[in-house]
Amino acid sequence: MEEIRKYNSAQGNYTDICETLRVLLATGLPEAEARVWHGHPVWFLDGNPIVGYSVQKKGAQLMFWSGRSFDDPVLVGDSRFQDASIFYNSVDEIDEPKISDWLAKSRDIQWDYKNIVKRKGILERLK
Repeated sequence: MEEIRKYNSAQGNYTDICETLRVLLATGLPEAEARVWHGHPVWFLDGNPIVGYSVQKKGAQLMFWSGRSFDDPVLVGDSRFQDASIFYNSVDEIDEPKISDWLAKSRDIQWDYKNIVKRKGILERLK
């Protein structure tokens, strides 16, 4: 978790948002492995990426790898995969009960990103 705290502290105006997200994700997915992956914090269940965040031009992006399957219009996906995200520009915008709900869904609805390379870009649903 130290590498995630280090990432957060380097995010300037977004440090508080990142730290709030870290606490919410660590609390909401205590069984998950958390580490910096491809340059930003990501939480994994059984080696499969579930949720992560990064700072982008639009703000702090909270992304769920299976978020498009959550059927929540607040989460927006624009790739050919099942990921969807939301952007925050202030800690006040973070809806903790909503994130808790998404974390619960992320346990129940998972696409197999862990094996996507082996399947040559084909994504299969695990749960």
